[in-house]
Amino acid sequence: MDLPGYGRIDAMPKEEPFLTLTRDHWARLAHERNLSLSAEKLAALRAQGDPSDVQSVSQVFLPLTELIDVYVANAATLSVQSNAYLELDEKPTPFIIGIAGSVAVGKSTVARLLRELLGPGRKVDLITTDGFLYPNEVLEKKGLMDKKGFPQSYDQAGLLRFVMDVKSGLEASSPMYSHITYDIVPGEYIVVAHPDILIIEGLNVLQPARASSSGKMGPTVSDFFDFTVYVDAPDDAVKRWFLERFTVLRDTAFVHPDSFFRQFAHIPDDEAIAMAAEVWDTTNGPNLRKNIKPTRDRATVVIGKGYDHDVEWIRIRKT
Repeated sequence: MDLPGYGRIDAMPKEEPFLTLTRDHWARLAHERNLSLSAEKLAALRAQGDPSDVQSVSQVFLPLTELIDVYVANAATLSVQSNAYLELDEKPTPFIIGIAGSVAVGKSTVARLLRELLGPGRKVDLITTDGFLYPNEVLEKKGLMDKKGFPQSYDQAGLLRFVMDVKSGLEASSPMYSHITYDIVPGEYIVVAHPDILIIEGLNVLQPARASSSGKMGPTVSDFFDFTVYVDAPDDAVKRWFLERFTVLRDTAFVHPDSFFRQFAHIPDDEAIAMAAEVWDTTNGPNLRKNIKPTRDRATVVIGKGYDHDVEWIRIRKT
């Protein structure tokens, strides 16, 4: 079996610090949880163009949920044991899950499914890093509008403060982002208050620390994650999914009177698709190759999709 970027499973070096499991192997692992997700509920959770069905949720996301349960339980045990040794009585910190991957690869669906499946008996919050993009006005002043989604287009310091506040047990606020106006909503925030689990989904959440102008390495957002997921797929498949999603949005979100993309709703189809392809070739594709994909091996789990959007293999970091 060939894996994008990895070669065949049976040909992978034995010394690699990863395990790669086939879909069939992975699907057999879920034992403790029963799926109580209806087709209607799943349809509400899926991102545009994502064909995930109840069977794929049962075979892929139930095992992933159970694996995360193992990590959550071990984190709680470590907290108790550390407190006992240090003679402290600190409350457990929220368990934070980071989910990364390209535009249009399906990471939003993964994030929403995990929030649903991890939720019974727990407070599970979800935010996307879109809220920490600089407002369009700032991006224009910085000359970064054509780099929106690149690491430098985010308020990295603000995102780091948010994550550190959550880990410190404080109430934290994330700015609200509108996919209609393609901009930050002034004065609107998502408040995260003492969750058991926080899921943070975004293109670049696995970025390593970068040296400051003085050469010092400070903390980065991924330093505070307890579990991370990278959603992977062949680059040409993701581009096709992006163009397909764009085509659907032309008839839905883009016709909204406040839509930033309303200009694309009424031009000829071939012209609109050509413009979308240019956006991919000049922004999303380069961002994937230069910034997003290089962080793949930093994830705890990599979910590998095939050309039909279905998950074909799972890659897990050895512990």
